Amino acid sequence: MAAKDELGRRGEELAVEYLTDRGFVVLDRNWRCREGEIDVVATDRDKLVVCEVKTRSGLAFGDPVEAVTPSKAIRIRRITQAWLRAHRVRWCELRFDIVAIVLRPEGDVAIKHYEAAF
Repeated sequence: MAAKDELGRRGEELAVEYLTDRGFVVLDRNWRCREGEIDVVATDRDKLVVCEVKTRSGLAFGDPVEAVTPSKAIRIRRITQAWLRAHRVRWCELRFDIVAIVLRPEGDVAIKHYEAAF
């Protein structure tokens, strides 16, 4: 597995742990369809929360949250509609979050959770 893939996988593991520690119930991970992938689908018991996880090893290329561009947000919304159809969810309150993780090579971890990010 490439170092970038391993970093992303580790970041998603940390994000799921972070969310579950805060009472979220994870419903799905790495759900794929023709249009792309959703990292995490969870519920905070009130809303369905779609989380995009972005992980970087440092800030040399900016904060991980900056990687979620307006076009990426539109794509995530479109993929979420496919998830809702696939799971026969007709209506529910949705929220789109970003979990930004900096996982430095020496092991330091910083996690920022942006609720209702887009």
